[in-house]
Amino acid sequence: MQRVSSPSPENHSLPPPTLDSLQRHLGHHFQRTSLLERALTHRSHSADHYERLEFLGDAVLNLAVSDLLLQRHTKWSEGELSRVRAHLVKQDTLAQLAMQCGLHHLLHLGEGELRSGGRQRPSIQADALEAILGAVYLDAGYEAATRVVQQLYRDVDSQQRHSSAAVPLGKDPKTALQEWLQGRKLPLPMYEVIQILGAAHRQEFEVSCSVAVSHQAPARGRGPSRRAAEQAAAKAMLAQLNAPSS
Repeated sequence: MQRVSSPSPENHSLPPPTLDSLQRHLGHHFQRTSLLERALTHRSHSADHYERLEFLGDAVLNLAVSDLLLQRHTKWSEGELSRVRAHLVKQDTLAQLAMQCGLHHLLHLGEGELRSGGRQRPSIQADALEAILGAVYLDAGYEAATRVVQQLYRDVDSQQRHSSAAVPLGKDPKTALQEWLQGRKLPLPMYEVIQILGAAHRQEFEVSCSVAVSHQAPARGRGPSRRAAEQAAAKAMLAQLNAPSS
């Protein structure tokens, strides 16, 4: 098993980025800069925020990273590809890539979010990076978005042998649940946001997880971000599926 290590921390000696320098870093110059501005706008700042772009960018990212791994590692099994992809697209990795872009300097946040340290919050940085990928897709199509993904991950090492310092042997709940279902040739789980609680600068998400298993009720999870809530829901679903029969 090979490993993929996380990108290195941000270089604080660099000057704060501009929109132009961000676009150079991404390797994409927007024809419609309004898309980039929206991708940098948190819901605490404006009703015209990045969440719909984030939804699109999440799908673009998963497909582009899957394609990247298939090209680089022709002998990896489906399980290895799934685990490494989960590592590459998880919140912590995306937040580190966003820090390398200096994305936090360019985010449009409401006053409450700024006061609570929103610029440094990994969930916001990761979501904004996904939103940018969605914006690139709308601006220039999938091939352009793929090039941006390749640019972002160009220095991420995927050639060294597996070690516990990179991709842990234990799987995150979403990956574990996906593999549980795939091993039984069942469809992938479905996640749905049930409600969002709290003020814009301190939200809690509640997500349901449904699987195509006979008589299996949906499981729910909560967390400070959609991803965290999905992980909690997946963990709850795994507990239900693995519970001994009465």
